[in-house]
Amino acid sequence: MTKPPHSSLVFETERHWQALARQRRLYTGLGLALLLMALTGSLWFANETNAGKFLDRLPHFFDFFGDMIPRDGWEIWRALFDLETPYADGSLKYDYPVGRVYLTENLYMPEYVFKMIETINIAIVSTIIGFTFGFLLCFLAASNLTTRGWLRGFVRRFLEILRAFPEIVIAGFFAAILSLGPVPAIIAVAIHTIGSLGKMFFEVVENADMKADEGLRAVGGSWVERVRFGMVPQVLPNFLSYTLLRLEINVRASTIIGAVGGGGIGEALRLSISRGHEAKTIAIVLLLLITVIAVDQLSAWLRKRVVGEQAFTSARAGALS
Repeated sequence: MTKPPHSSLVFETERHWQALARQRRLYTGLGLALLLMALTGSLWFANETNAGKFLDRLPHFFDFFGDMIPRDGWEIWRALFDLETPYADGSLKYDYPVGRVYLTENLYMPEYVFKMIETINIAIVSTIIGFTFGFLLCFLAASNLTTRGWLRGFVRRFLEILRAFPEIVIAGFFAAILSLGPVPAIIAVAIHTIGSLGKMFFEVVENADMKADEGLRAVGGSWVERVRFGMVPQVLPNFLSYTLLRLEINVRASTIIGAVGGGGIGEALRLSISRGHEAKTIAIVLLLLITVIAVDQLSAWLRKRVVGEQAFTSARAGALS
C-alpha cells in the first residue's frame, strides 16, 4: 500500500511544530527561573536592608490586628460619631467629643465625617482642575488635529512630566514650600490628574471619527471651530467617563497624601494608628471603606448615564463571547 503523497510534508510539519513547542517550553522555563531568582534576590535584599528584619517579624504579622481590637464593639461607633464613652480617663484615646465640629449651638458634625468631606473636596477640586487643563491640552497633543510636530511633541512631553512623579512626592515638595494642609494636596493631585487625563483624552481624540472635521475644513472652518463642533460632541461622553473614573482614584490619593500632612482623613488615620487608638482607627477605616464604595457606585452610575447603558452591555457581551 503506497503512502499518500503529502504524508512526508505532514510529518515534517508535525516535527517542526514539536520542536517549536519544546523551544517555547524551554524559554518559558528559563524565564520563570530567572523571575524566581530575581524575586528571591529582591526579597533577600529587602530583608537585609529592612530595619526590623522582615522575615524575622513575619510570624508577628497579625499581632497588629489583634492589638487593634477594642475592648468594646460599641467604642467604634462612639469614636465615629463623637459620642461620650464610659471608659473616658482624660487621655487622647477616649476624647471622642473633643473633635466635634459644631454647625449650630446644639447640632454638630462628627470629626471624622468632617475630615472625610475635606478629603472628598480635595479630590473634587483636583479633578476639576485636572479635567480643565487636560481638556485644553489634549487637542494640541492629538496627531489628527495638530499637524505641527514640535507643538504636539512639546505638549506630550509636558503631560508625561506632570504624571511622571507620584502625587505623594509632589505633595511633599509643595508642603515644604506652602506648609502642611489641603492646598499642597490639591496641587499635587491636580498636577498628576492633568497628566493622566490629558493622555487619555488625546488618545480618545485620535480614535474619533474625522468625517465631521473634514466637512468643517471643507467649508472653511477654523481650527477652533473644527474642535468645538466636529470633535467635542463625539468625545465629550468618553471624557466625562474618564474624569469620573479619575475622581475615584483621586479620593484614595487624597487619603494617602493626608497621611503625610495633606489634611483630611488620612492625617487622622495616621495619628490614630501611631498612638495605638483602636476604636478610632477602626472607625476611620470603616468610614473610608463606606466612602470609597459609595463614590465607586455613584461614579459607575454616572458613567452609565453619560456614556449609555449599551456601552456597558456590549462590553459584557464581548467578554462573555
